[in-house]
Amino acid sequence: MTTFTISTQGQGLYEFTRDVQTWLAAQTKSDGLLTLFVRHTSCSLLVQENADPEVQTDLRQFFQRLVPPTTDPSMSYLTHTYEGPDDMPAHIKAAMMPVSLGIPVLAGRLALGTWQGIYLFEHRDHPHQRQVVAYLSH
Repeated sequence: MTTFTISTQGQGLYEFTRDVQTWLAAQTKSDGLLTLFVRHTSCSLLVQENADPEVQTDLRQFFQRLVPPTTDPSMSYLTHTYEGPDDMPAHIKAAMMPVSLGIPVLAGRLALGTWQGIYLFEHRDHPHQRQVVAYLSH
C-alpha cells in the first residue's frame, strides 16, 4: 500500500498514471487488482482519455455548467455555503463521480487501454494537496 499526493491548482483533471505505474512496477511482475481511493470529499477519480486535452477541458466545463457555484441563482437552495461558493458544488460533483477505482494489473502493468489515463478530478477552485491511497491485491 502507498499514498500518492497530488498537488492541484484549482478545478481540473490531474493525470497521475505514470506515478502509479512506476510504483506498481516496483511492487510486482504478476497479475492483481489495483484499488485507488481518494481521501477527500470534494474531488473524484476517473479513468479518462489522455491523448486530447480538449476532453479534459470539455469535462471540466460540462460539470461546471451542470453544478455551478452557489453564487449562481439556480443554486440558491443550497445551505452549506460557509466554505465558499465552490465547496458544496464540489461535494455534489464528487457524489456523482467515483472516489475509488479498481484497475486490473497484468504482469505488473496497468491494464489500461491505449488512450486511458488515471486522473484526479479537482472540484475546488483553490490549490489543494490531495491524497490517493493505492492498494494492490494478488
